[in-house]
Amino acid sequence: MDNIEQIVAAVTAPDQSVGALAQAHLDNLTKPTGALGRLEEIARRLCVMKGDARLSQPRAAVTVFAADHGVAAAGVSLYPREVTTQMVFNFLAGGAGINVLARQAQAQVHVVDVGVDHEFEAVPGLIAAKVMRGTRNFAAEPAMTMAEARQAVMVGARVAAQLMDQGVDLLIPGDMGIGNTAACAAITAVLCGRTPAEVTGRGTGLDDKGLARKVQVLDAALALHRPDPADPLGVLAAVGGLEIAAICGYCLAAASRREPVILDGFISTTGALVAAALAPAAREYFIVGHASQEIGHQAQCQFLGQRPLLDLDLRLGEGTGAALGLSLVRAAVAIYNEMATFESAGVTGDKVEG
Repeated sequence: MDNIEQIVAAVTAPDQSVGALAQAHLDNLTKPTGALGRLEEIARRLCVMKGDARLSQPRAAVTVFAADHGVAAAGVSLYPREVTTQMVFNFLAGGAGINVLARQAQAQVHVVDVGVDHEFEAVPGLIAAKVMRGTRNFAAEPAMTMAEARQAVMVGARVAAQLMDQGVDLLIPGDMGIGNTAACAAITAVLCGRTPAEVTGRGTGLDDKGLARKVQVLDAALALHRPDPADPLGVLAAVGGLEIAAICGYCLAAASRREPVILDGFISTTGALVAAALAPAAREYFIVGHASQEIGHQAQCQFLGQRPLLDLDLRLGEGTGAALGLSLVRAAVAIYNEMATFESAGVTGDKVEG
């Protein structure tokens, strides 16, 4: 698909009737009805997403989108922008948290430069898709033009399409970008109808004074730009980030092809938030892997109608919480496919009820 509008138009709500078939199978497994709780919910939801009461173990991929943020110059992060570049090399070397957890969860890891403030040589494993060398400082001017925001969305959509064309059928968006929690808090405030103070966290570890400064920067930026929640792409251009835009496109492309997306924390869920604002049915294909410590994540999950699978006090990003959630998804699929039914095991159903 060549543009955002075509992808959005292809996102349709799944047929919920498949869930009844999946639940009937789950209820016939050798256990009390509902005894495996959210594992059953996961399996049922996967069947609904795919429109098929048969499941197979997913071929999963994590894509880490990396970009820098001009708003970092406003003092909203403890770390300098150079860390984004350094972490890209760490991802490529396999040494970051997401690399470790993705290996455990049997998922590929891909790294995309959508807007890092560094000109990489030809680096093995790095997908070069730079729109610009970081956003502008939205404390003083729009982060991106509308054309730049749309281009970044399409970067994510095309990466997702390429992966799905190669057989990937479960996608995980990851992120890297110093200053990105500020952009995410601004977007979340607008789309979820909250004040910056209600959705702004400490990011990389700001103290109380730093957090107060961050909130002041976002208050002033929203007063300056007055982004319209009815125009999600406009919000993204005004106060967003290139990696957030790419995650939005990645999520939309997956939803347009009925493939599940496991979301990580605050950053990736912000991209999904914009995707759902553009195509409300997209949220039916999202699974939230964990509850982030960033306070705005709760508002995002409420907007998406999602309950996180895990709550481990994580706030790293990169896709780490989603990779842990993938392990639960794999467990749910295994239960669905491998557990005996009452008939096959010769077990009387009413003797295991309750």
